[in-house]
Amino acid sequence: MTSTALVYMMTPGLACFYGGLVESKNFLNQIFLSIVCMAIIPVQWCLFGYSFAFGPGNSVFGSFNYAVLRSFGFNNFYGENSDPMNSLTIPSLTFVSFQCAFAIITVALISGSVVGRMKLIPYMIFVFLWSTFCYDPLARWIFSGQGWLNRMGIIDFAGGMVVHFASGISGLVAAIILGSRSNFDPNVLKTGQTHLPFTVLGTGMLWVGWMGFNGGSAVAANGMKY
Repeated sequence: MTSTALVYMMTPGLACFYGGLVESKNFLNQIFLSIVCMAIIPVQWCLFGYSFAFGPGNSVFGSFNYAVLRSFGFNNFYGENSDPMNSLTIPSLTFVSFQCAFAIITVALISGSVVGRMKLIPYMIFVFLWSTFCYDPLARWIFSGQGWLNRMGIIDFAGGMVVHFASGISGLVAAIILGSRSNFDPNVLKTGQTHLPFTVLGTGMLWVGWMGFNGGSAVAANGMKY
């Protein structure tokens, strides 16, 4: 849970990091685009996202068997693993929460590409759909022991492909499709229209959060090698 809390902290850190780099007029918009992911993704993850990524199913996609987390009880926070599909050494709901934090930060990374280009409601719909049709399948293929890439021997210890590759490519595609920002000033860094102290603050939060991001991916705190 400590690692989960650190990864959750990375999303506000990302909001500050991005917010300090955009024009002042887009500052609050950038903050909200990142934070809104923390409201949408946990709902999607608990409804069916976790089930699609880690639930029973085939090597490509999961199922609705774990929808609304109906297979897990709240007592699982206290040490029980009731998930027969995933070999865990931690409580089931703790693992669900940790993976949810990964899903949040992944889609939030894309927000820097669409700030000033996309309105809020379309963005919220995009966040929900992208997590369902992009992140969940990728997490299934690589993070889940049932995924076809995982069975081929692919190892993605802390999201190099599932998190960074997926969000980076998606952000690039989104920026190309949406086009340039209206009234963008290319000299914004020289004119002082940014909040660079927030970027420094966000960098620190991301730096600390990375301890949980990478450390928690081991799903254990012992001397065993991955």
